[in-house]
Amino acid sequence: MYPPELLRTFLAVAQSLSFTRAAELLEIRQPTVSQHIRRLEEAVGRTLFVRDTRTVRLTADGEAMARFARTILAAQEQAVDYFNGSGLAGRLRVGVTDDLALTPLPKILRQFRQAYPRVDLDLTVAQSPSLHRRIESGHLDVVFVKRGVKERGGQLVRRDRLVWAGPEGVRFDPAQPVPLVVYQAPSLTRTIGIEALGKADMAYRVGCTVRGVNGVIAAVRAGLGLGIFARSLIPEELVELSAGVGLPTLGEIDLVLLTNPHVDSAPADALVQAILASGHPTR
Repeated sequence: MYPPELLRTFLAVAQSLSFTRAAELLEIRQPTVSQHIRRLEEAVGRTLFVRDTRTVRLTADGEAMARFARTILAAQEQAVDYFNGSGLAGRLRVGVTDDLALTPLPKILRQFRQAYPRVDLDLTVAQSPSLHRRIESGHLDVVFVKRGVKERGGQLVRRDRLVWAGPEGVRFDPAQPVPLVVYQAPSLTRTIGIEALGKADMAYRVGCTVRGVNGVIAAVRAGLGLGIFARSLIPEELVELSAGVGLPTLGEIDLVLLTNPHVDSAPADALVQAILASGHPTR
């Protein structure tokens, strides 16, 4: 048997790839995080992480344990709901960024509705800045958004790296201004991309400005410019451009769940736990 508290600590480290960040997320001391991981590794008889002074990464056994841990914790939640006769009901206003809406996240929402049929989901799809404003103003209850890694609060689902992407076989001429396909301002990826080019003293031109991810995909596929995506969210028809082409690195972003503290927390907490238990909802 693997104690749930060890599995939750393990998943926090697996998602953040940081013992320090996991301790912050779980609101426990870092030595406790290390102790939990050590106890779990002793229980399974395998090494789950490879770590040095700068990096933490999952081993192959760690990747397998991450899948098992999510299944175990999800089953535990379902058992608790079953025997407690969950009476969750009401309206839950949920916001997600449009690129996350194109992932298996809708399947998770469908499963949530099946588990809690008396909870009505009201879904809003928009860009991260708009969703941040709407939850801060009390117009949404839960949002799944992208944000900078230095921001705090909420539940971390995954830390991901931003990358440049284009169609298969795209050629980049470093002597010419970098053509961009960007969201309308304000946009996190637009801001990060333009700032990175500015720091690298590279000229750019906006080849296309769009409102949603489908417009980004279509414009990049048409060769109107390069797009910026979280690495795990690159559409199948596009490819990541390697660091060797001369473009600046874009750094990392966090994919997080934020909740409205001024509403009934039970349905919101149930949805947050459902998303976290499923792992990162991408392909």
